[in-house]
Amino acid sequence: MDKPITTLFMLMSLDGKISPGASDALDADKDFPKIDGVKEGLHQYYEIEQTTDLWSFNTGRVQEKMGVNRAAMPSKTPVSFVLLDNTHLTEHGVRYFCARSKEFVLITQNKEHPAFNVKEDNLHLIYQENLDLSGALAILKKEYGCERITIQSGGTVNGLFLREKLFDYVDIVVAPLLIGGKSTSTLIDGDAIEREEDLSKLGVLKLIECKKLEDSFIRLRYQVVK
Repeated sequence: MDKPITTLFMLMSLDGKISPGASDALDADKDFPKIDGVKEGLHQYYEIEQTTDLWSFNTGRVQEKMGVNRAAMPSKTPVSFVLLDNTHLTEHGVRYFCARSKEFVLITQNKEHPAFNVKEDNLHLIYQENLDLSGALAILKKEYGCERITIQSGGTVNGLFLREKLFDYVDIVVAPLLIGGKSTSTLIDGDAIEREEDLSKLGVLKLIECKKLEDSFIRLRYQVVK
């Protein structure tokens, strides 16, 4: 498939959690800076984030948690954002990303999404009756010139990328933290493998780099080989 090169880039705890808890009121970006022993090294994650691709994929749910539906309009950045959203972004949230993005692409299955009421030159809508991530990626490359994209979505959507073999690289910063909790979101959520014949859907990785950072943080970089 002719698609952009994709990299999953995330911050997680040692036990694979990408949130401090199961409630939507809890969020790593908001709560990790409050935790002694973790907050000291967080800057390294954000510094690495600044070096990621100029196309970024996320979800409306994550951005709602970040407060974009109420945030003041931001300054323009060189980054083009792609959001998967059906119900979480308001019209204000859409306009927020139009103001922030070089190009803003919204993927939705909702014909009534507020984005359809917004007219901005850099807003592009991909409507899909049934979600097709591989098809959306192909459109991003063919129609919008997206050659490389960083994926920073939640565990459920990350699970869809994994099962559809859409990851090319994985770049993880591991925080010195154990969170636990069966219902707390992990790096990869979604449907579990239950049958031996589905083992081909697993992601097999080749280690590219294992780097010890300051304050007991670690960076792990892999290429997805299968």
